[in-house]
This record gives sequence, structure tokens and C-alpha cells, in this order.
Amino acid sequence: MFKKLVPLNKDKHAKTKVTPISSFAFASKFHIASLMVHEFARAASVYPIVFLEDKEQDEFKPVVMFGLDAGENLFIAEDGSWKASYVPAIIRRYPFALAKSDQADQFTVCIDEDADCVGTKDGQALFEKGEPTVIIDNVKKYLGEMQQMEIFTKAFCTFMAENNLFTPLSMRVRYGGQIRNVTGCYVINEERLNNLSDKRFLEIREKRYFAPIFAHLTSLSQLERLAMLKDGQTSLKPGETEPVIAES
Repeated sequence: MFKKLVPLNKDKHAKTKVTPISSFAFASKFHIASLMVHEFARAASVYPIVFLEDKEQDEFKPVVMFGLDAGENLFIAEDGSWKASYVPAIIRRYPFALAKSDQADQFTVCIDEDADCVGTKDGQALFEKGEPTVIIDNVKKYLGEMQQMEIFTKAFCTFMAENNLFTPLSMRVRYGGQIRNVTGCYVINEERLNNLSDKRFLEIREKRYFAPIFAHLTSLSQLERLAMLKDGQTSLKPGETEPVIAES
């Protein structure tokens, strides 16, 4: 996503301006994107939500799927618009991001200097007379809220992993005239969830994890939407569904 991400600096970026994003083309090669638990409900109505294992960090992270193949985003139109009702927060934050600083638990606001919406001629200034403008204030607030959501999301995934609720996804979808397997990611195992002790169920309720769990499980049917989009379909013909009245 980022071409040249650097820390914001009042001297270096004294004349830097940003314009509203006019195209999502920068995300056209992303078939997945990180997602926060707080976004599950809205994202589930459009995208499949799955989990990836980060073995280096020994943790799981939720992502939305934009495509069935790497380098494929089925939700980017030719004019750069987004063909869905919800755009994940990590995409909307562009061209800004948070990066860890040298000090513990401290983060620095960064900007992609090579983004199309960043320049020195048009747009709103980031600094005026050496002081940050309201743009910087709004960015800090937005990124700060995302950071808090990330903490909650990490706790959610840790709880699921500690209770052995993740299982590899193995799902079949039809596209390109063939039945293909979707693998390489994880989902919450509904059977294991139902077999948890009463104590664990109460803990899930207290932590308010049920809503994102159900949103995730419901979202898996959106894999069929991806298959349709990949085949260029927006609707199904009768012969492409399982008929209520089968031919004898």
C-alpha cells in the first residue's frame, strides 16, 4: 500500500498538503486487508472474514478477503471507485499510518510521501507557521482510535487461540468453470465453541465477543460472492442454484 512511508515532521513537511482520496487504485493489488473486531458487523455483509497465523509473532490476525487469488481486489472498479458499501478502516486511513517509535508504547504518525493525494500545490496544509493544522489533529484522533481497536482485536484473537477455537478453513467454491478449494487461513470452529464450558461461555459474553464471532461465521458465505465477482457475475441463473424441485 505504502510507497514511501516516513514520519511526519513539521520542518520537512512544512509545505506538504493532502487532498481527499479520489481513487482506491492504490489498493487494487490487495486480496486481503487487516480488520478490527469493531468492523466485523459491517464488513460481514460484504466480505469473508478469516484469520491468518503470524508464526513469528505467535498470534492470529483477522483479515477481510477482497479476492480469491493474490494480487486481486475484486472490489476496485476501473475508475478507482470501491464496489461495496463498506471500506475497511485500514484502507480509509491512507496515506497515513502509525509506526512504533524508539520509546516503549509510543507511536509516530507517518505519511506516504509518494501517494497521489500528497503534494505541495493542491489540498489542505498539514502545518501552518510550524504548527499542526486540524488535519493532523483529525489524523491523530483517527489513528489513535484504530490503535485502541487493535488492542481489543489482539485480545480477542488471543482468547480464541488459548481456547483452541481456531481451525484451518477448507471450503469449496465454484469459479472459472471448476470447483476450487479455499485454504491457507483459519476460522472459528463452531463445534468447539458450542462445547465450551459454561464458565467460558459467560466469559465470552462478559468480554462482548459473541457479536464478532457470529459476524465472522456468517461472513464465510461471502466466499461465494467472491467467486461470482471473479466470474464477472452479478446474479445467478436457475441452473446455477440448488433447485427446490429437482429434475426426475
